[in-house]
Amino acid sequence: MGKIIFYEDRNFQGCSHECITDCLDLQTFFIRCNSIRVVSGCFMVYERPNFTGNQFYLRRGDYSDNQRAIGIGDCIRSCRSIPQHHGNYRLRLFERFNMSGQMHELVEDCSNVQEKLSMSSFSSCSVMDGHWLLYDQPNYKGRVYYLRPGDYQRYSDWGGTSPKIGSIRRITDFK
Repeated sequence: MGKIIFYEDRNFQGCSHECITDCLDLQTFFIRCNSIRVVSGCFMVYERPNFTGNQFYLRRGDYSDNQRAIGIGDCIRSCRSIPQHHGNYRLRLFERFNMSGQMHELVEDCSNVQEKLSMSSFSSCSVMDGHWLLYDQPNYKGRVYYLRPGDYQRYSDWGGTSPKIGSIRRITDFK
């Protein structure tokens, strides 16, 4: 189980709030968040309540200034704990909505989807095993989206604004 602490001010100052599970709306605990300490585990933090808006992946470590460290302002409104996964990883990407059209299966990281799969637009996916991070640009850059086991009938289900996928990474770095 992970543990994350949010602080209102930079350098771990001001009021704080600790989470060990998912939180749909952090706004009830603090007005702003300018620094974060991930004591253990991995988390996704979101700019809006209910796990919506831009997503940011955080693993164990200190983030003394959110703007500099992760590129987010003081508006963190929800967080999701990412459970450890022991076992295989398997993800299926589909060309069209509702898991239809051409399908590609991945079991390992892919730094450049276009290069490896000869296409970069996928409208749906199914996470069979493991937890994954999907990036809209190659080499694990750009916007990031957290995919946990389950079906995503359309790219908007994972929070995407387009079907473009640049790279995909398994979440394996728990410490």
